[in-house]
Amino acid sequence: MFASLLVPVASADTVQVATNTSAWHAIASASFVVQLVLLSLVVMSVVSWAIMVQKQRQFKAVEEANIPFEEKFWKAGSLEDVNDNLKDYPDSNMAALFRSGYVELKKIAESNLLSSSNSESDAPILTGLDNLQRALRKASDIEISRLEARLIFLATVGSVGPFVGLFGTVWGIMGSFQHIGQTGSASLAVVAPGIAEALIATGIGLAAAIPATIGYNMFVTRIKKQELALNNFSSDFLNLAKRNFFRN
Repeated sequence: MFASLLVPVASADTVQVATNTSAWHAIASASFVVQLVLLSLVVMSVVSWAIMVQKQRQFKAVEEANIPFEEKFWKAGSLEDVNDNLKDYPDSNMAALFRSGYVELKKIAESNLLSSSNSESDAPILTGLDNLQRALRKASDIEISRLEARLIFLATVGSVGPFVGLFGTVWGIMGSFQHIGQTGSASLAVVAPGIAEALIATGIGLAAAIPATIGYNMFVTRIKKQELALNNFSSDFLNLAKRNFFRN
C-alpha cells in the first residue's frame, strides 16, 4: 500500500524538459547579432559561388578561344590575314594581345621611326622595337587584370569568413552564460540554444570560407598558366617582328 502511494510522488518529482535544438529553431531563436552574422555569411557565400561560376565560364571561354586563334596565327600567310579574322575570336586574350601588337607595329611603320632602307641589302628598315615590347606588355597586363577581377572577394571571404563565424560563436556562448547567470541553472534547456546558435555560426563560417579558398587557389593557378601563355605568345610575336620588320 505504501509502495503504491510513493509511485506518483516520484513521478511528479521527475520533470522532463523538452528542448528543441534543431538548426532552424536555433537560428530563429538566436540573438539579433548572431542572426546578422549568419545573414552576412550567407550573402558572402552566395556572392562567392556566383563569382566562381562566372569566372569558370570566363576561363573556359578564353582557353577554348585561344586554341584556334593560335593555330590561325601560325598558319596565316601574313599579319594582315590574322588581323582581318580577329572578330572570329572575341574571347581570346591572345587575339587581344595580337591586336595591340599589330596596331603598335602599324604606328611604328607610319611614324618618323621609319628609316630609309639600304639599297644594297634587303634588311628590315624599322626601328623602335621597345615601343612594341611596351605595347605587348601593357596588353598582357590588361588581360591578366581582367582575369583577376573579383578574385579579391574570394580571397577575402576565405580569410575573413571563419573569423566572422567565430565572432558569432563567441556571441552565442556569451548569451548562454548570461542565461545561466539569470536563471542560476546550467541545465541543458538553458545552455542549449546559445550553444546551438554558436556552433551553427562556426559551421556556416567554414561553409562560406572553404569553397571560396578552394576557388581562389584554383583560379590563381589558372591565371599563372594564362600569364605564361601570353608571355610566350608575346615572345613569338616579337621574334616574328624582329625577323621581318626591324633592324638587327
